[in-house]
Amino acid sequence: MTTTNRGRRRLLRGLGAVTLVAAGGLVWRAWDQGAFSVGEGPAYQPWHDWRAARPEGPLAIAHAGILAANAHNTQPWRFRIEEQRIALFADAERHLGAFDPFRRELGLSLGCALENMVLAAEAQGLAARVELPPGRFALGGPADAEGPVAILHLAPGERRQTPLFEAVAERRTHRGAYDPGRPVEAALQAEMQALAGEEPGLRLFLFERGQAFERLGDLLVSATAAIVADRQMAQDSARWFRLDRRAVERHRDGVTLDTAGLPPLIEVAAKILPAPGAEEADRQWLRATREVHVATAPLLGLIAVRDLYDRPATLRAGRLWQRLHLWATTRGLAAQPLNMPPERVDREAELGLEPRTAAALAEITGEAAWRPTFAFRLGRAERPARLSPRRPLAEVVETGTGGVAS
Repeated sequence: MTTTNRGRRRLLRGLGAVTLVAAGGLVWRAWDQGAFSVGEGPAYQPWHDWRAARPEGPLAIAHAGILAANAHNTQPWRFRIEEQRIALFADAERHLGAFDPFRRELGLSLGCALENMVLAAEAQGLAARVELPPGRFALGGPADAEGPVAILHLAPGERRQTPLFEAVAERRTHRGAYDPGRPVEAALQAEMQALAGEEPGLRLFLFERGQAFERLGDLLVSATAAIVADRQMAQDSARWFRLDRRAVERHRDGVTLDTAGLPPLIEVAAKILPAPGAEEADRQWLRATREVHVATAPLLGLIAVRDLYDRPATLRAGRLWQRLHLWATTRGLAAQPLNMPPERVDREAELGLEPRTAAALAEITGEAAWRPTFAFRLGRAERPARLSPRRPLAEVVETGTGGVAS
């Protein structure tokens, strides 16, 4: 009997040791994957540097630019600082492939950076005149990809530190659940339309829950399903996913688990467990689009242009999205791009397919002459969104020989 009890105690001690080792392994894995240090480390330093120092000068204007919203966090920008001007260039290597065959979304991202730059210049007492050289987006990107897509001309002016400027470091893309029972009030929608009116050649469509909302929601889901079924689109999107801390630190770009909008416990589990395969990740994205992004959104929106591939119009649309997102931040609203339908419009055009998605969008807006280039949702969220990684200024800024603006 005594021998049996001793054996049982040894077995229990052994099981306890195994459990402790396993638990310790999970804790180590969680620590190693950054579960306990969200938003910390070199990949997030540009955000913290901005908050700590609020620098001035031309580098601060570029610094504001790199904190802008952008497609899949590709950060497709380069800045050249010259005397009394900053030129904004596209980084032709940082694109989404079949997800963005005309590089239209790349242009939207550059427009977002440009809006932040204008706000940062005005906050320093500089009058910022924006020059948008003519150009068009075509398959594989614009033919004149070597030239600047925008030039910011700087001169002394009135110092204007607006609420939008103050929101530059607070803006986040929120991919989690919103509260569908809390609508975006009519007065706030009117403010959004007023902001849209500041940018010529654009139209803002807003949809509260109702028939048009449901049709747009269905299109968002069906466009996502079409992207998932298009293996080239899915693969070109997936190469920008950074699913472990080492990938985040190495690339300092892309979509991370921290920004996926997962509930906290599921987020920790996702960091500990092996990454899902490509097909399972696509299924999760489709399910989230249907059951979270559309199902919980109180407001859906479209930014439309007359000419979908006119480069200046695309940059203006990007500026408007950045402005709206900053404004939403000042109003305690969460925002997320849901640009799958315009992405399918581009892909159908690339492959010579029937333009079904473009026709569906025209039916929803009732304005065939206005071509939606950007889709989004807006609402209120219970939890704040997380920081996304950013490449440092040194990787994206070059200084011209004529000196810099002061």
